[in-house]
Amino acid sequence: MLARRDALSAAARTSGSSLITQRLLVLDAYRSASCVMAYVTFGSEFETGDFIADLLAQGKQLLLPRVERGSRALTLHAVQDPVRQLEAGVWGIRQPRADCPAAAASQVDFVLVPGVAFTARCERLGYGGGYYDRFIRGLASRPALVAAAYSVQVVPELPISESDQRVELVITEDAEYRRES
Repeated sequence: MLARRDALSAAARTSGSSLITQRLLVLDAYRSASCVMAYVTFGSEFETGDFIADLLAQGKQLLLPRVERGSRALTLHAVQDPVRQLEAGVWGIRQPRADCPAAAASQVDFVLVPGVAFTARCERLGYGGGYYDRFIRGLASRPALVAAAYSVQVVPELPISESDQRVELVITEDAEYRRES
């Protein structure tokens, strides 16, 4: 799956990301959210820059995850200036510096969830560390969980387990897949 995503041209990723961002920005769950957990693009992932710029321009609080490798957990940190407040973290992924204010997961209204592959049933395959699955399982209340992915990342079946957490919605450049209850 990573090879399929990596094979997309830079122009296709930019165009696809623009279309995905347009779809994200009109979601009721996003528009009504005051606190948004997002992530910073790594490699050939959906480009989150315009989404992050919009939420900051809208006055929403931006929380970004920091990988705590020892405890295999994500901690959330408030970020107001991604250019100045991020550093290379585990695997080279840009994340909040340690001096960024810590934030509680209970504040989050909307979560932009990364992943390698998804199904039309909103099943998610991550990168294998279980960081997001553990984070989602630990939430006291469930905010809107939305994944942004290119259409090549949506497949009929995934090798998932009981610990894998589904999202409510998968947005691609040309479709939206809603989780059925």
